[in-house]
Amino acid sequence: MAVKSAARSKEISQAQPGRLSLGRLGDFVGFRLRRVQNQLSRDFAAATAAQGLRSGLFSSLAIIAANPGVSQNELSREVGLDKSVTVTIVDELEKFGWAKRERSPTDRRRHALFITPEGEAHLDELFGLVGQAEDAVLHQLSPAEMHVLSELLDRMYAACVRDDS
Repeated sequence: MAVKSAARSKEISQAQPGRLSLGRLGDFVGFRLRRVQNQLSRDFAAATAAQGLRSGLFSSLAIIAANPGVSQNELSREVGLDKSVTVTIVDELEKFGWAKRERSPTDRRRHALFITPEGEAHLDELFGLVGQAEDAVLHQLSPAEMHVLSELLDRMYAACVRDDS
């Protein structure tokens, strides 16, 4: 398999004149995903620079909106951030008035997170910006390819995630 992967990596790098060869790195999906993610993150950061958003704020707000009452631990796990970083992000979301923390009625040790109307409005704006940032890349894929990519990424993520709670 490694021989086929190495041959594939060589073919890909040769198919793009003027590009450096990835060599054996081309065989590792993590490196290839990270390259794309880094560029998309830079584009999104540039589009939101005037707003001074901290990394992880957008994705955290989006997860809270999609899962009213989510706990900080669940949010931390889903976004892939350290729990202490998540606390700081939630503090910022509250400071901006975009989200609120409430004690869980069933477990007083747990905080339930909710988006505010101001947060919903801001999230709509942020989704527009991230959509613009991703369009530059995603126009390379057909709708069918985008569907397959989404399914594959979800399967890969599910295989990587451990339940740390």
